[in-house]
Amino acid sequence: MIPTHSGRPVRRTGPIPIAGRRATGEEIILAASIEVMSEHGYHGTSVRDIAERAGLSPAALYHHFSSKHDVLATIMDRGIEELLSRTRTALQSAGDDPPDRLRALVAVHVLFHLEDQRGTLLGTSEVRGLEEPVRSEHLAKRQQQQRMFDGVVSDGTQRRAFRTEYPQEASRAVVVMCTGVASWYHPEGPLTREEIAQRYQVLALDLVGAA
Repeated sequence: MIPTHSGRPVRRTGPIPIAGRRATGEEIILAASIEVMSEHGYHGTSVRDIAERAGLSPAALYHHFSSKHDVLATIMDRGIEELLSRTRTALQSAGDDPPDRLRALVAVHVLFHLEDQRGTLLGTSEVRGLEEPVRSEHLAKRQQQQRMFDGVVSDGTQRRAFRTEYPQEASRAVVVMCTGVASWYHPEGPLTREEIAQRYQVLALDLVGAA
């Protein structure tokens, strides 16, 4: 542990292995930023804090990112783009059956939010740290994700596969429920990530009144 300018201890991480290789400088900075911002919040974290956690100098950070805001924007944008990509792929593979399509959406959303809990929690809590126009652009992408759920639930309702009288509210409730797993799941707990996803598939179908 080493002291920072703010007096908070920050651990040096050094090179971070990613998929069996040494991480790039940008990857090290992003990983360190998620760690520190998850602990102290975006506004409670300085560029020096991030650099020290990454084992780099502030100058090295500025070689990759123009500002702390640029770091946050990159984390948030990469996260939502990855989620959108996985969700679209899952829908394309799910076929035409509304319950199967909803199961596919739920599995992707739950497993994504459990893959990197600190990163996804940061993405949920620190939208307020984004400046315009980045904030509006990010929120628009979140709406794209919500609309995929909306479309599946609405279609299922029209086809009488779902009996809910409130498809829009049900769709939003499913997304909020699936996003929230990152705030409480513990890998040492009794259920695996896949088991949680399976249970949430059942809960989502119950919520929409699946026939």
